[in-house]
Amino acid sequence: MTGLRMIGFDADDTLWRSQDYFDDAQAEFERIVGGYVDLADVRVLDALYAVETANIAVFGYGVKGMALSMVESATQITGGRIAALDLHRIVEMAKGLLRHPVKLLPGIRKAVEAVAVEFDVVLITKGDLFHQEAKVRESGLSDLFRRIEIVSEKDPPTYARLLAEFGIDAGQFLMIGNSLRSDIAPVLALGGWGVHMPYRTTWAHETAAEIPTDQDQAPRMRVVAAPDALPAAVDALAVCARTPREA
Repeated sequence: MTGLRMIGFDADDTLWRSQDYFDDAQAEFERIVGGYVDLADVRVLDALYAVETANIAVFGYGVKGMALSMVESATQITGGRIAALDLHRIVEMAKGLLRHPVKLLPGIRKAVEAVAVEFDVVLITKGDLFHQEAKVRESGLSDLFRRIEIVSEKDPPTYARLLAEFGIDAGQFLMIGNSLRSDIAPVLALGGWGVHMPYRTTWAHETAAEIPTDQDQAPRMRVVAAPDALPAAVDALAVCARTPREA
């Protein structure tokens, strides 16, 4: 069977704001550590990112892993001189991130509703289970999705497993998201479709992928600037999916 049957949506920075809060936390982390080292000589955020990347396999994604990485980084950067009070500031900052309000991107609910008229829609996100569940509840969007999947990683094996559970082929699935690395590249690699909607700020880890230019993958992807363009992009790719050799 050809043609799209299911549309997947990412959550953070696709449905609602997220990275903005992490960027603010990183700026505050730099100010805290700046009380102990000369920021002109120490690339604090690069050091933090290196620790975060190394810790993903241990802590996974999300606020809690970031906070533990901040504590580790601060200890390393300052040679163990950082005060307990400043470590406590990092912990409190993480608690604030876990409590931040969910602010939907303008027009996203209308866009999801429009797509859901023609296709089954599912939510596929990664991160801390409790935090992601709380954000989904607060978003007011959960009623629109056939299924909500919170996974530890978004890579080809994970998508392949989900598609098998959904009972569809990769060619019948389209993923919408802000991250080329997590939302688009893995699905295209499996033979699926993608709509990339970049957010104004992106964690460095999620930028480690490029827009495909090869003749196989490039036609199966569209790039949009805002939620109101999503329904048209999905419809255009749906036409291609129905007649792949003629599109």
